[in-house]
Amino acid sequence: MRWIALLAGVACVAGGTRGAAQAAPLDVRVAGRVTMLEKGGKPSRDLGAAVVYLEGAGAAARSVTLDIAINNKEFVPRVVVVPVGSTVRFPNHDPFDHNVFSVSEPNAFDLGQYGRGEAKGWTFTAPGLTRIFCNVHPRMVAFVEVMAGPYFAQPAADGSFVIPDVPPGRYVLHAWHERSPEATRELTVTAAGASDVELELDARGFRWVPHKNKYGRDYPTNAGRERY
Repeated sequence: MRWIALLAGVACVAGGTRGAAQAAPLDVRVAGRVTMLEKGGKPSRDLGAAVVYLEGAGAAARSVTLDIAINNKEFVPRVVVVPVGSTVRFPNHDPFDHNVFSVSEPNAFDLGQYGRGEAKGWTFTAPGLTRIFCNVHPRMVAFVEVMAGPYFAQPAADGSFVIPDVPPGRYVLHAWHERSPEATRELTVTAAGASDVELELDARGFRWVPHKNKYGRDYPTNAGRERY
């Protein structure tokens, strides 16, 4: 009788394991493409700098640490998307000083001036778009999209994107690009996911506007032709 009871217990455990495996969630994906209208009908060359995300549900993803390097008076990459609580470092590879800062609330910061071989970072504690500049070089700009939820992606160069592991439900899908107003559409995700989703951005009205320095003043008039 003892052996019968033991075998029965093993059978129950095995049956429970099989049931759990069968109930495991499927890889439900939202997949599609972002396009962008350009002046003169030209093709967009920087669709990989867009950000696509779902608004609607989900706890925050695990925070990460990543780098935006400073090379030849440019932030590389120019656009990143991270979960709330993530840290972005700004290593300086140029042979002169930079001063990375942002006045975008609630993630405003000022890393001060630092030189080649140094790296300073900032932890982003609130969701939202953070615009980042250099107080020395006025044309340096980067963007950090800080996400409250886990469902986001950056497209490939051709605008195609995939957001994995999305629970079925109703969402609002957003597409952002620095040269376009944000595009949105309501989306229902079924157990089979959602595919061939399209969002169109419009950069035809984009015009570069100089920003202020960290003190809220204009940069020196020769700042665009600085030698370092």
